[in-house]
Amino acid sequence: MSADTAFDDMRIARLAARIDRPVVLVGLMGVGKSTVGRRLAAMLSRGFTDADDEIEEAARRTIPEIFEEFGEAYFRDGERRVIARLMDDQAGVIATGGGAFVDPETRALILDRAIAVWIDCDVDTLVERTARRNTRPLLRGGDPKAILARLAEERRGFYSEAPIRVESVNGPHADTARAIIEAIEDHLA
Repeated sequence: MSADTAFDDMRIARLAARIDRPVVLVGLMGVGKSTVGRRLAAMLSRGFTDADDEIEEAARRTIPEIFEEFGEAYFRDGERRVIARLMDDQAGVIATGGGAFVDPETRALILDRAIAVWIDCDVDTLVERTARRNTRPLLRGGDPKAILARLAEERRGFYSEAPIRVESVNGPHADTARAIIEAIEDHLA
């Protein structure tokens, strides 16, 4: 281990000891909330939870099935309850679905009880990343680039309420996780 790595590890450990609430990642689908969140949690020696996975487990249905059968309003209500439970259960890292922070009640809950981090990303990168899986209900039945550009514009104001914003770029997930750590460090200063 190099001296720089040891310093970074000590710095991250000191920061992790100061974080007294969950770190909740928000942003559009495809920005890397789940992937970067796992890496961030490992770096902070914290647990990681993907809210979408927890929602599917609680509902015993996939998110596309919930949307299709019950609609978005029903889904958002259940999503808020799951996120509240996750924040009560742990002070780790929680990745939310792309629309979670758009809901006013969910956004207020996260802003009040967590460190909200908006992971932002350019639309072309989002198109590339979301094309890898066909599990995105909001991208069905249209041009993904146009839909993602519209969602980015519609949601920008909501996401910007997060006190921390980090740009996700194509590259190692550790780079984005490290940028989040630095931003949290600045935020807590």
